[in-house]
Amino acid sequence: MEHEKKPLEKGNGERLQKVLAQAGVASRRHAEQLIVDGRVTVNGNKVEALGTKVSLQDQIQVDGRSIYRSEGLHYYLLNKPVSVITSVSDPQGRPTVIDLLKDVPVRVYPVGRLDYETSGLLVLTNDGELAHRLMHPTYGVEKTYRVWVQGPVGINALETLRQGVLLEDGKTAPAKVERLSGTSKAANLKTKAHQLEVLEVTIHEGRNRQIRRMLAAIGYPAVKLERVRFGSLFLGNSLGNGAYRALTVEEVKELRTIVGLSN
Repeated sequence: MEHEKKPLEKGNGERLQKVLAQAGVASRRHAEQLIVDGRVTVNGNKVEALGTKVSLQDQIQVDGRSIYRSEGLHYYLLNKPVSVITSVSDPQGRPTVIDLLKDVPVRVYPVGRLDYETSGLLVLTNDGELAHRLMHPTYGVEKTYRVWVQGPVGINALETLRQGVLLEDGKTAPAKVERLSGTSKAANLKTKAHQLEVLEVTIHEGRNRQIRRMLAAIGYPAVKLERVRFGSLFLGNSLGNGAYRALTVEEVKELRTIVGLSN
């Protein structure tokens, strides 16, 4: 069904390229190119001017497909449990992170991924522009993981992590690695190992299952893996397994600052 064409407002609302970026269509720069290329329509009118502003009532399409717009931007921190998919849906019917946010009144999307058996800090938002930058390697957003491995871990293995590990898709960037403890009992973990050592590993890349692959490559496969920091956010101890909370205004500002977005 075609939208009724009506004149565009010149002085009200948000710039069109910003709205496209916030909706997750593309980065703001790419959104500007979409507009210049004539691939965006507002209320049925093709738009090629970058100064165009739109309101919530305007109907926006890119290549003939309507974009989803929220009446506001929402940001959440989830303590993801293991055995939950970082996705909005799963064809196999497994629980997803979205299932855990049933009381959230708007559609939000996970920023990056935590694999099925990894727990910890996950950000979900409908701010597409911020999500794009947080995931893009250009901005080098750091992620810190707490990892349990069968110990003791040798000095040479730690140095390999710190210098970069050669994987099938290339050598990783140097990681920050700290030894949090000596060995600890593994009574509550599903492992045959009697002793585990706890390491804290910080990376800024976002390769698939990167931490697990790095550890396996140096001979210390992860028994348990938890993300405890993402950029300026820390998981802490107050949020239970599977629980979530809204980010504070200050937390959102800090995230925007580290990826070069104005507040």
